[in-house]
Amino acid sequence: MISVEEFFGQLFVTALVVVIGIFVIVVLLRSIRIVPQAYAGVVERLGRYQRTLQPGLNLLVPFIDRLRPLVDMREQVVSFPPQPVITEDNLVVSIDTVIYFQVTDARAATYEIANYLAGVEQLTVTTLRNVVGGLNLEEALTSRDNINGQLRVVLDEATGKWGLRVNRVELKAIDPPASIQDSMEKQMRAERDRRAVILTAEGTKQAQILEAEGMRQSAILKAEGEAKAQVLKAQAEAEAITTVFGAIHAGNPDAPLLAYEYLQTLPKLAEGESNKMWIIPSELTEALKGIGQGFLGGGAVDPAAGGQAGGKRGGSASPSA
Repeated sequence: MISVEEFFGQLFVTALVVVIGIFVIVVLLRSIRIVPQAYAGVVERLGRYQRTLQPGLNLLVPFIDRLRPLVDMREQVVSFPPQPVITEDNLVVSIDTVIYFQVTDARAATYEIANYLAGVEQLTVTTLRNVVGGLNLEEALTSRDNINGQLRVVLDEATGKWGLRVNRVELKAIDPPASIQDSMEKQMRAERDRRAVILTAEGTKQAQILEAEGMRQSAILKAEGEAKAQVLKAQAEAEAITTVFGAIHAGNPDAPLLAYEYLQTLPKLAEGESNKMWIIPSELTEALKGIGQGFLGGGAVDPAAGGQAGGKRGGSASPSA
């Protein structure tokens, strides 16, 4: 049998082994630290900064080194609540801002400022009031890029010692008072109506100009066509007259034929509906005389030859006989 002393001795040894095992496990747990990717850890040794742990497996001195909460090294996006800002023309506008920043130095972000998020927010509010306070409402609404650039420069310079880098600043919304919004809507509506009237007038003017230009071009083309038609008609008539006269001269017509054609032409002079009176030309008697001589005498008789013949037979004759 085991004595009481031996039993207590074995129990003590067992308890000591268990305690030593637990101690070893605790030491190992406190000595080994795994830092995830895109994070950094600040190690303090006996209360002072010792080093910054990089992602991966890291070893610490147990009970001497202490690891502070890990710092996120990724780019962070923070949206701040609307802030009232007074413009140069004494109007209160509500502005929402969005900040894109990144921690570049975990040690500075841990020791240079107690809460860098609160610091960035307050710095953004003060800088925004300084920048927008020098602009009127119209400039504030139309100069977002300029305001964003000024805010980014000021914030990046001020937060550099905190181990931060401000990459971008955006104004999410600029809300003027309700009364100003109503006035702006009325102004924009009036401006749109004015532009619509101007565009309508410009369109009417342009249409009238184009119509007048078309009529002018049409009149010009019509006049040119009529002129060319008259020229062509005159040329055709000239060619016809030339052809007719050429044919007449080539045929060598006698006096009775010409007199007959003359009589054929006379009725055509009275064919018009507007002709109320027909005057017989004085040449009609000469034409009838020529036809009569042609049919009775068997040919055309030269008046000079006839006079000479009559003179030989009956002496001198008067022209009326």
